[in-house]
Amino acid sequence: MSDKNADVGAEYSEMVEEMNEALAESVEQNMQAQAAFVESWSDALSDSVMEDDDFTDGIEGYNQATEVWMDAAERMFERSADAAQGEEVDPTEFRDIWLSSANEAAKEIMGTSAFAAANGQLIQSMLDMRQQADDFSQETIAELGFPTRGDVEEIGERLVELERRQHAVEEKLNRILEAVEE
Repeated sequence: MSDKNADVGAEYSEMVEEMNEALAESVEQNMQAQAAFVESWSDALSDSVMEDDDFTDGIEGYNQATEVWMDAAERMFERSADAAQGEEVDPTEFRDIWLSSANEAAKEIMGTSAFAAANGQLIQSMLDMRQQADDFSQETIAELGFPTRGDVEEIGERLVELERRQHAVEEKLNRILEAVEE
């Protein structure tokens, strides 16, 4: 009987050790995700030029996102304690806690005026880069002797003007013919 108790005790110890390792790994991954999040968010805030209200709103959003992460860590700890006390806990619960927390934290950040300002600056930078690339490609095309977009647009405008003039001449000609026939 004592061998049986020893086996049960060893199995329990092994299970608790595995759960502790899983919890430690989960907490470490959470901390790494939070650190990456904080780094990218602070880079975005420091690289962008925004008004004080936007900056304050961004910090508040970050604080709310941090609260979401802390709540997730607390729920993870509680569920780990439940599992350690023998309650059957589905491992997917841990994944779901982190996924829903990540989504909620992202919503907290993305709903701020700081995020909108940073995105606006990013989009403007992308549009400026696109314009520079377009200008460069048009210059290259012109140097190769091919018609550029500007050349084609100018030809199109001239054709429209020629059609307008032709239509005006046709109408005048029709009026003259009508007058001669009467």
